Amino acid sequence: MKHPGPLFTLLAGALLAGGIGVADLAAGTGAPPVAGAASAVSAASTTTTAPPATTSKPSEPPKPAPPARADYAGKVTGGGASIAVSARDGHAIAYLCDGKKLEAWLQGVTAGGELDLKGAPDASLTGRFDATSVTGTVTVASKTYRFTVPTAKKPAGLYRAAPKVKGKAAKVGWIVQPDGSQVGILTTEEGPTAAPALDPAADTATVDGAPVTAEAISGLTGNGDF
Repeated sequence: MKHPGPLFTLLAGALLAGGIGVADLAAGTGAPPVAGAASAVSAASTTTTAPPATTSKPSEPPKPAPPARADYAGKVTGGGASIAVSARDGHAIAYLCDGKKLEAWLQGVTAGGELDLKGAPDASLTGRFDATSVTGTVTVASKTYRFTVPTAKKPAGLYRAAPKVKGKAAKVGWIVQPDGSQVGILTTEEGPTAAPALDPAADTATVDGAPVTAEAISGLTGNGDF
């Protein structure tokens, strides 16, 4: 018997290999890769989680409107002097006093709770007021003071009088603090001195031995110019 030749052997091997491939395809184990399948799997495995939705900050409540009429009194920061401010319907008057020799009257208009007051000589005040306090800076005699003082209810507040001392015109200003204490200056031709005590309940004081009626100052009454 003749043995099969080399050519026959190669053909038989090729047919056997082809048969195995067909069988694998039929069994589903030899399916060729589908184009893009790997990319789809990679995309699925690397799907990113959407970032959490950002929450907006709650809006701040609107600031209350400043009062049309208010009075304030207290001490500047550091306690070197006292200050009183009276605002009335778009106008304001302020008085700074140290009870010895430093004093200044200032006045001006107000808008939206803002203060921009002027006084002589070269005195100025800027600040802001609301229903509870007034805050700002005041410059007098080339020195600047900061302040935040509370509202003042009568009898606290600002007062002035125009008495005569030794027959000549004088002027006096007082600041009555919310705690009842007071400070003021009496100015005569001889210069400034500490003001005599004021009775705010009666709006009177004794100056040079004579009774004097004091005027309660508001943003509508008087301007501090004697």
